[in-house]
Amino acid sequence: MAKKAAEAGSVRDVLLARLDGVELDTIDPAGTPVGPTSKEEAAADLAVLAPRLDELQERLYAEAVGGGRRRVLLVLQGMDTSGKGGVIRHVAGLVNPQGLHIAAFKKPTAAELRHDFLWRIRRQAPGPGLIGVFDRSHYEDVLVARVDRLVPAAEWRRRYKQINEFEAELAEQGTTVIKCFLHISPDRQARRLRERLENPAKRWKYNPGDLNVRAKWSKYQQAYGDALRTCSDPVSPWYVVPADRKWYRNWAVARLLLEALEEIAPQFPEPDYDPRGELVRLVERDPLS
Repeated sequence: MAKKAAEAGSVRDVLLARLDGVELDTIDPAGTPVGPTSKEEAAADLAVLAPRLDELQERLYAEAVGGGRRRVLLVLQGMDTSGKGGVIRHVAGLVNPQGLHIAAFKKPTAAELRHDFLWRIRRQAPGPGLIGVFDRSHYEDVLVARVDRLVPAAEWRRRYKQINEFEAELAEQGTTVIKCFLHISPDRQARRLRERLENPAKRWKYNPGDLNVRAKWSKYQQAYGDALRTCSDPVSPWYVVPADRKWYRNWAVARLLLEALEEIAPQFPEPDYDPRGELVRLVERDPLS
């Protein structure tokens, strides 16, 4: 089933956030709407797609060495424990780290607050040939800012337009943007928070403020729904990835990334020298042989 879904390109089709509105409460966070239905199937498919993903990433990187401008940006958003770090480890970890640019956006610093909210984001946008990964992103400024009332409503509403314009700029620069909302249920989040508290090896991940954010669950769901509806278009679409099952979340994001790279179809650049002539020099005229 996973193979069939990938061949049909249906992973993007199925997980795409509808442009006419997203009702998150109608999407099952534990669902497997396309692809594997078991952890074993997902692991088997990841083993197959990993070499292809690695090859395409190498082609993208090499293309840029030859003067190409194309690059990819994977945006990961979601409630605490939805698995942004897990995706980076299990999906981005499938490719050469030399071709990655990973940025995590936490609470803005005093220096960052002196600038426009997109200032720190622009500084982390991936360069040509790279796969950029954002652990949280510019969307924090229409999510946290809205829920916690950090700015007037008119301000965060105005930011939707600024975000759309920014993402259009990225597309013009040759960036393929893949935005993933990791959709987790409140029950699964509670379980993962408890695991962090009970396991000494995971306590470093816990923040007492996580419970304060959890208490605003419904407000965040509404804010996410509005962001997905307002800032999703054919150029920079949103995908809703069920995240209760870690193995499915990782598989789905890997497939989304693979489909995007296959559509880009990066190519190794043609050499600006004569390979045959250089081979002759190496084999027949090498002064060290």
